[in-house]
Amino acid sequence: MAPQLRHPYILLTLVALFWGGNAIAGKLAVGHVSPMLLTSLRWLFACVFIAPFAYQDVKREWPIIQQHWFKLFLLAALGFTAFNALFYWALNHTSAINVTIEQSAMPLVVFLGNFILLGLRPVRLQLVGFSLTLLGVVITVSHGQLSSLLTLDLNRGDAIMLLATLLYGGYTVALRYRPPLHWRSMIMVLALFAFLSSLPLSLYEYWQGFAIIPDTRGLGVVLYIAIFPSLIAQSLYMRGVDLIGGNRANLFINLVPVFGSILAVVILSEDFKPYHLLALGLVIGGILLAERGVKKATK
Repeated sequence: MAPQLRHPYILLTLVALFWGGNAIAGKLAVGHVSPMLLTSLRWLFACVFIAPFAYQDVKREWPIIQQHWFKLFLLAALGFTAFNALFYWALNHTSAINVTIEQSAMPLVVFLGNFILLGLRPVRLQLVGFSLTLLGVVITVSHGQLSSLLTLDLNRGDAIMLLATLLYGGYTVALRYRPPLHWRSMIMVLALFAFLSSLPLSLYEYWQGFAIIPDTRGLGVVLYIAIFPSLIAQSLYMRGVDLIGGNRANLFINLVPVFGSILAVVILSEDFKPYHLLALGLVIGGILLAERGVKKATK
């Protein structure tokens, strides 16, 4: 990896770009491949692509994998399978812009999880930054109508996406407890377990008559998702967590709506409404304040 690509900010910005593209790909998949089948195929192709590169690492670290297989399975089922299945399902009911902005709620889960499990207290500016981010998410979820939150009149897709966000935030906290594996071994094993744990969802989708076999566009979406948001972004995200910790790394997920919104307008021609602009401003401001708070605390 080139020296300039080892900086955590660059790594995590690329993660946000690829995950922003994931929302666009998921929206393009609607009607061309069903969400649960898309999840299964995503991780099947990811396994195929990384297997030649990870084989020797997995072979060398097989005793560690055997010892921690259940922990690895839970990480895959939580962060890879459940999150993505809900993510693609949500895109069948709401816009790509909304989905990308709603991912910005993840820092709340990470902050709370790290505080409860590890006693890690966010500094004051982190709390202010998070509050701004959360306000941006609330504005997006309510479609700019905060009164809808009082009546719980929320779009189904937005509610599904909030559940997905909760799961991935938990996955980020749990990464601290992952076994000491090389990143190639880690991605290979998690991708395999994600594929296996996604099969019951795809079978259920098929039995219910909702399965859509991918056509040409659907297959293209699967290939993009398997390579960029799955293999490359997940690997870079793990490295970013290693370099600057889960709290700070997770804040960069808030750049996903920036990239996702731009791509949604350019590629999907989605409407970018005034409340989206307000929400993005709050999200970006939240990131900057939180990062400034961490730098002050570490001086």
